[in-house]
Amino acid sequence: MKKRILVTGGAGFIGSHICERLLKKGNYVICCDNFYTGNKNNLDRVLDYKNFEILRHDITFPIYLEVDEIFNFACPASPVYYQNDPVQTVKTCVHGAINMLGLAKRTNSKIMQASTSEIYGDPEVHPQNESYKGAVSIDGPRACYDEGKRCAETIFWDYKRQHNVNVKVIRIFNTYGPRMQINDGRVVSNFIVQALTNKDITVYGDGSQTRSFCYVDDLVDGIFLMMNKENLPGPVNLGNPSEISINELAKEIIDLVGSKSRLINKELPIDDPKQRCPNIDVAKEKLGWKPSYNRQEGLKKTIKYFEMILEKEKES
Repeated sequence: MKKRILVTGGAGFIGSHICERLLKKGNYVICCDNFYTGNKNNLDRVLDYKNFEILRHDITFPIYLEVDEIFNFACPASPVYYQNDPVQTVKTCVHGAINMLGLAKRTNSKIMQASTSEIYGDPEVHPQNESYKGAVSIDGPRACYDEGKRCAETIFWDYKRQHNVNVKVIRIFNTYGPRMQINDGRVVSNFIVQALTNKDITVYGDGSQTRSFCYVDDLVDGIFLMMNKENLPGPVNLGNPSEISINELAKEIIDLVGSKSRLINKELPIDDPKQRCPNIDVAKEKLGWKPSYNRQEGLKKTIKYFEMILEKEKES
């Protein structure tokens, strides 16, 4: 049976991939986005679908629709954007969650919350599993996002307990791939653009800090497995446990691009985590999910996408 599905943040990096996958399955999809960081170009491949609707709306305000499922993915995920308007970031996380949960309650819809590995803060446990409570600064410049997402999770569990709403919570670790913004300030997009333009690669700190990077197609596979899994509200970590230092990532991208870029170091931002890597045992056991793309495969596809975007910018 085809469903009527709302995707908040549907014009964003991950949200647009969700919209496309849902439409290919024949669903009616409502893409809700305020276009603060979302981009209509991300939807080029789905604009011709007759069962697709774009709704320009800010989820900090209620919305009244009839839907069967909700994917709540609306919130800037890049520090550049979420720190630019921290109060609005908190509102999007908290008011947005309340409004979407209210909609789910009224329509008896299943709802997924796109939470984040940032709820673990600068972790003292490594790799991070779902039972780890985190080490998060409440007064730092990243807190608007980290604490906003933590509060949103709390609201989701309370709506489940108090109102029996069918909730799903995933914690997304660093994700990359086509449709990332070239100027979003995240490490993969920064490094690729700098390498393609033969500019210095900016490494914050000494580059020894580690991250794990999941290709977007793998993530979306996990999202749908989770959404369709009965009796598993979560939380569930979704990410690639293959860990790499920032220095190693920079050198890998330089090699793949064939760039003349060199590494330069700048001061590490406040509260930047030293390491971040998911324990995905729950996803493996309960969902049968693990990433299939290795990093080089994913980076090659992402580099090709950024080459296309930079070429379009030159032409315009």
